[in-house]
Amino acid sequence: MGIFNRNFDRPGPGVAKDAPRKKGAARFFEVLGRDWGSFFKASLLCLLGYIPWTLLVGIGVLGQNLIFTLAGGLVGGVIAGPTLAGMHDTVLRSMRDEPGFWWHIYKRAFKNNWRASMAPGALLGFLTAGQLFMLWFIVAGGLSLGLGGMVMLALNLLLTGMCVPFVFGQLVLMNMSFVTLLKNSLFLALGHALWALAMALVQIVYWGAMLLMFPLSVPLLVVLGFVPVTVFCQQIAYGIMDKVFGLEEQFRKKREAELTGESGE
Repeated sequence: MGIFNRNFDRPGPGVAKDAPRKKGAARFFEVLGRDWGSFFKASLLCLLGYIPWTLLVGIGVLGQNLIFTLAGGLVGGVIAGPTLAGMHDTVLRSMRDEPGFWWHIYKRAFKNNWRASMAPGALLGFLTAGQLFMLWFIVAGGLSLGLGGMVMLALNLLLTGMCVPFVFGQLVLMNMSFVTLLKNSLFLALGHALWALAMALVQIVYWGAMLLMFPLSVPLLVVLGFVPVTVFCQQIAYGIMDKVFGLEEQFRKKREAELTGESGE
């Protein structure tokens, strides 16, 4: 675990105080360049967390067993959920320019979020397993859904991609029940449909390309993994969540309260 061990006696990396944040593509490449090391390590752990999902769903798909595929997606999603939450937490801390050493913060965030992330992970694992099963047999020519079925599958893919960044973004930033998490994510996605569609399309194209190039895409997955797609989506999702929930103001007040408490000791 040497790759994750750092000296915690020195102040963590961050940005200049009160420095104005860049926007758009400039912001995207800024956080990528500044925090690539943290993103890469969080992505690597997320890839490892998805190994059970990949094995179970792969067996179900190749065995043409829909029930096994869905069950494997559910179980694998429970395992992958906490690592996916860790990935989003790492990216969102970068989005709000929070200083600190990644491994120390990641362990703390993982401890706080692992239980709450299992249900969203299970749901996502179940949905994506079913989507992959359908797509595999459509491409292989062994399944015909008809126009109505194809439309439903496309809507399922889009809605999943539209909601996922909001689900895991809220999960690591706020404390709420699973039902409220899903409801808020749906409202946020539909209320900002164009931005949410952009997030969904990027996810579909990115993971679709990785799937189509498999196994040639394995080295690319190791290097890039969840990084570019998560950073892109959370750059959009965090801006929307901040506008709706006033997150930056809440974090500012929390930091001021912590500093006041420390100065009073």
